[in-house]
Amino acid sequence: MKFPPVTRPAAPALLRRSRVRQLLSGAAGTRVLVIGDVMLDQFIWGTVARISPEAPVPVVEFQRESFMPGGAANVARNLTALGIPTELFGIVGKDASGQQLKALLASHRIGCEGLITSRTRPTSVKTRIVAHQQQVVRIDRESRDGVEPALARRLVRSLGSRISQAEAVIVGDYGKGVITQTLLDDLKRLCRSHAVWLSLDPKPVHSLDLAGLSLLTPNRKEAFELARIPDETRQADPLKDRNLMAAARRLLSELRPAALLVTLGELGMLLCQHEQPPIHIPTVAQEVFDVSGAGDTVIATFTVAIAAGASPLEAAILSNHAAGLVVGKIGTATVSPEELMGSFPN
Repeated sequence: MKFPPVTRPAAPALLRRSRVRQLLSGAAGTRVLVIGDVMLDQFIWGTVARISPEAPVPVVEFQRESFMPGGAANVARNLTALGIPTELFGIVGKDASGQQLKALLASHRIGCEGLITSRTRPTSVKTRIVAHQQQVVRIDRESRDGVEPALARRLVRSLGSRISQAEAVIVGDYGKGVITQTLLDDLKRLCRSHAVWLSLDPKPVHSLDLAGLSLLTPNRKEAFELARIPDETRQADPLKDRNLMAAARRLLSELRPAALLVTLGELGMLLCQHEQPPIHIPTVAQEVFDVSGAGDTVIATFTVAIAAGASPLEAAILSNHAAGLVVGKIGTATVSPEELMGSFPN
């Protein structure tokens, strides 16, 4: 497979504020379902003034702590922040963290009737210790074992009962055991039979057949791992990066998504589609404080833009702006419709 000549977004293709307003208004009438590994993100905030006499590590003086929905729950939170009716499907433990997560979801107007409580799995909790706007360490409390088949079947049945009212499904796979091949195959069949868009941010930590999805949003590292190509060289211009182009061609050829969006950090994004030239979308981020959850913002914004009638290029530009806004915030952040519209020219 060969790409047509490479290109960049032409000036007429760039979004104006009026078009963004139109898309966000249309998106408010859609419904998106999110399924996957849900988590509770805990942030411990403090300051560092000295090194411990016990070991060469900083002593963080506690100031405050905060909690946010994480993983697939953060994808859902990004959707509701944009005013999109959203339902979340996943598994939490029969523990205090699970109860706390449900309360947080309710406060963000996220439908959580699709959350199943497991007696054998703990709620995934990620604790980040942050000092002076820098993450010092992260502590993960979780199970990575594959979810019990009976629970997986309950998840799919629950989502299936809602899919007729949905325009899109987002799979939040973080390698914690909820997304199995059987569950993913069931989701593919459901979405295909109801003509529903299906998005997934892949995690090569476990091997899944990702063929036949509507959208894949790997970062550079994930794209090379999925393509089974070593990332030996890197060019400042992604369109001149032969290794990256080869990985993108292989993913399009083997997995055949309707759209492949490779996120490239400070270099922006690369949008690839069949029989169309790849398009590099440079980043619009002004300052980068925290990239936690930026991938969740990208897949949420792209998917809801498509549901509202955007072209893949429009959806990519919109999600690039959203990502540029959230990385300028501390913690797993979201973007509001007003912030998003304000980042575009009149």
